[in-house]
Amino acid sequence: MFDDAQLCCLRASLDAIIPADDYPGAWEAGVGDYLSRQLQGELAELLPAYRAWLDGLDAEAKAVFNADFASLSDAQRIELLSNIENGQVSATWSLDPGAFFRQVIEHCAEGYYSDPGNGGNRDGMAWRMIGYEVTV
Repeated sequence: MFDDAQLCCLRASLDAIIPADDYPGAWEAGVGDYLSRQLQGELAELLPAYRAWLDGLDAEAKAVFNADFASLSDAQRIELLSNIENGQVSATWSLDPGAFFRQVIEHCAEGYYSDPGNGGNRDGMAWRMIGYEVTV
């Protein structure tokens, strides 16, 4: 689905959106698994856009910091993503990076807080974090 560089970039970007604190960050919580499942199913038409966005994100990191996105510090990742969100980019992108970033944020939140049966929210940890108790 993604090459190694894209996968590293995806992991780093998801963890920048929802970083670990007292609870797991996005990747550990299963957001990558959620996205993989969705991009092989209902969201399959977005896979080329995800690839293009991840390639653009790496190109942007190289243009600004001369390093791959996954190699950046947490602060540099946040700065770069904030600039992208605000339309301040240095690299040439094949899609609107800010608009697609908003889509990535939405998918990240879906994967983090959704029903664990959808592939994310591993072991229902996000539900426990917000105090949501499932009763059967």
